[in-house]
Amino acid sequence: MKSETATRQKKDGIKSFQKYVNYTQSVFLKTVDLDLLEDQRQGVNVWDLGTEYSYIDCFCSAGSFNVGRRNPRIVRALEKALDQWNMGEHLFPSAPKAALAEKLAAISPPGLKNVLFGVGGGEAIDSAIKMARGVTGKKKIISLAKAYHGHTGFALSAIGKAVYRDPFEPLMPGFSHETAINDLEAIATATDDDTAAIILELVQGEGGIFVAEQVFVEGLRRLCDDKGMMLIFDEVQTGFGRTGKMFCCEHYGVYPDLFVLAKSLGGALYPISAVIYSDQIRTFMEENPELIESTSGGSDLGCIVGCETIDFLLENDIPGHAAAMGDYIGEGLLNLATKHEGLVKEVRRKGLMIGLEYTHDMMGPLMSYYLGKNGVLAIFSANNPKVMRFMPPIVINRDEADKLLAAVDRSMASVMRSSRIITRAVKLPLVGKVLGVQEMQVFLILFTKTVAKIIPKKRGSQAL
Repeated sequence: MKSETATRQKKDGIKSFQKYVNYTQSVFLKTVDLDLLEDQRQGVNVWDLGTEYSYIDCFCSAGSFNVGRRNPRIVRALEKALDQWNMGEHLFPSAPKAALAEKLAAISPPGLKNVLFGVGGGEAIDSAIKMARGVTGKKKIISLAKAYHGHTGFALSAIGKAVYRDPFEPLMPGFSHETAINDLEAIATATDDDTAAIILELVQGEGGIFVAEQVFVEGLRRLCDDKGMMLIFDEVQTGFGRTGKMFCCEHYGVYPDLFVLAKSLGGALYPISAVIYSDQIRTFMEENPELIESTSGGSDLGCIVGCETIDFLLENDIPGHAAAMGDYIGEGLLNLATKHEGLVKEVRRKGLMIGLEYTHDMMGPLMSYYLGKNGVLAIFSANNPKVMRFMPPIVINRDEADKLLAAVDRSMASVMRSSRIITRAVKLPLVGKVLGVQEMQVFLILFTKTVAKIIPKKRGSQAL
């Protein structure tokens, strides 16, 4: 039940967030009716403080909650660990560190049995790039257009969208990110004798759910072998069952020299990341033991959570469940795209990493708004507002999937009503350009919401 105390707490919490953290972010979330203050959370659901509303979380902090919010088994493991363990000293071995490293080695692809721990994905990407440069003695790093690898130094330099990089130039030298995913010829042309590594996401998450093709991945492996380059897979979002396999590279049967894990390794409770790498790189690491390390990486508490997360995924065949649910939800979304003809351009996916590309930039913000009204938390891609990611916890069940698809159906119907105006407007050259600006999209949603509140609704009319 909604209470005055909870309502006041929510109001004060959002006000403090706006004052001390990020005002613009808070205003944007309010625009698309996602101005919630996270309260209770369980499984695929999160509740808004001070209201009776719950949401199916289809963003999951960009894929961090594969095992679900507050998974009881993972929670119990952390609670028990707190009775004995703390972060631990990063220079010394411990039983939790050794246990998680052994588990990661056991489930990793062939030839990848060595582990370096970190805290977050960006830090782990930094470490992987350092390893590649260190072991090869070369400097150049090739990433892809639309790539997203994090916001730390080397990781930011590898991001494939200038809007993230430009405010911080000059960044690390030696990075190239002009070639598109699946364009093997362009990547081969971009390499030279000083290229240390090629880094990529097998499914570009922030870029709009673009999936690498088999022939492309095989070609990259051959190219790296022929030219003495390292192949790095960023599996920060795709790892731990998200795509229907424990790791996405298993779909291809093509394995890198090192790959990066983070997000869901922490069981939605404790941040931890890892770089898994080959024996060739281990030789460099053994010879230079203090060049790449992390003070808080591989904390004992994080390692205990990581071990329990892996055990949960394996014992319950959660990757297999994700594959089945990906097929079910993916087919449902394809049917809805047909039903609401003209709204969806394409459905792209790998397992439960799903992207809907709409026919206009304005559709992404509108769908976020209507989905919020229908109890679904889904965010369009910052790289491409036409694309909305559907990445619920991979423990989602059939009933929850049906509830999600019903909410998408209702939301699409509402957007279709609004899109009639947009479709006509974009045909006008100046209006079309204006509607492509994200700030104008936000303004129009705010304007529409305000008008809906001021103008009395006629009997039988559809509310926004």
